[in-house]
Amino acid sequence: METHVIIMAGGVGSRLWPVSTPQMPKQFIDLLGIGKTMLQITVERLLPVCNKENFWVVTSEKYVDVVRRQLPDLPAGQVLAEPVARNTAPCIAYACRKIAAQNPDSNVIVTPADALVINVQRFALMLRRALNFTEQREAIVTVGITPSRPETGYGYIRMSENQPEQVVKVDAFKEKPDRATAEAYLADGNYVWNAGIFVWNVRTILSQLRRYAPALSETMDRIAASFGTEGEHETLAALFPQCESVSIDYAVMEKSDCIHVIAGDIGWSDLGSYSSVKDHIPASADDPCPDPGSADAERTGNKIIGGDIRLIGCENCIVHADGSEKVVVSGLKDYIVAVRDGKVLVCPLAEEQRIKDYVQKN
Repeated sequence: METHVIIMAGGVGSRLWPVSTPQMPKQFIDLLGIGKTMLQITVERLLPVCNKENFWVVTSEKYVDVVRRQLPDLPAGQVLAEPVARNTAPCIAYACRKIAAQNPDSNVIVTPADALVINVQRFALMLRRALNFTEQREAIVTVGITPSRPETGYGYIRMSENQPEQVVKVDAFKEKPDRATAEAYLADGNYVWNAGIFVWNVRTILSQLRRYAPALSETMDRIAASFGTEGEHETLAALFPQCESVSIDYAVMEKSDCIHVIAGDIGWSDLGSYSSVKDHIPASADDPCPDPGSADAERTGNKIIGGDIRLIGCENCIVHADGSEKVVVSGLKDYIVAVRDGKVLVCPLAEEQRIKDYVQKN
């Protein structure tokens, strides 16, 4: 059975300002200093399970040219432009209707464009198992991440049983917990992080959307009727904004009785904060302080992205200044320093969850 991949690339990554901005959000940036953007890394990790001609990217109209520059081999008709942002359910419904128009029996993987997976081979194995499962039955499989800490910033999935890297039934989806609840989830052993990665047959998801989100499905029926016609763009522009802004979790996952999960330790991160970026910057990018070969340099814990960045007497800082001519930082401990396009952020790591608020206030 043919497999397609839908990459959702419409977010703005506001917690990583000013590196990530609405003009150039994190999925289109070389966030880790490895010479590839997050979008390009996402495509690369999924090539073992999907032919490159079967990738689709859903993004905002203003990012279409960026996607085409970064993925020049992607067929032009498979960069889908949303006229307005309407959360994940309309995004997914639109892309799946496009795929169904080509092959109504396709298996589909849906993934965000801005997450990191370290263990790509294990991830591919889990996806193959999920694809085999959805090919043979009416089922939706979501990918869970074995938690490494009592994280309060992620949603959780309760599994019916703990069988690593095997498909099992989902008991419940849980919202982001407080610290005590997260610790209880970790101790329980049947809870995993919700990565927002899904596997299904296109027939299954369209059927589930029709059952649980009928208004959305009816709007998509009208949009799909215009596919391949001269009026397709105008129809999409007129009707897509009428869709309710709703997540696929709320629209389908929390209501359906055919939801399963496959979970494992794949070295996943949503890279939604400077701390998470810092944790995954390659070790070779560690602190080039005045004496890089000294014992003190090995203990600084600093991480940098950029060219001429000089840290003096700093400890456990992240400096992200790609494209800046020269940045000098002295005497800081546990700080973020970020520079991009004339915008500068200097903020304690402990305050990073407030960055989004800082930016919105301005």
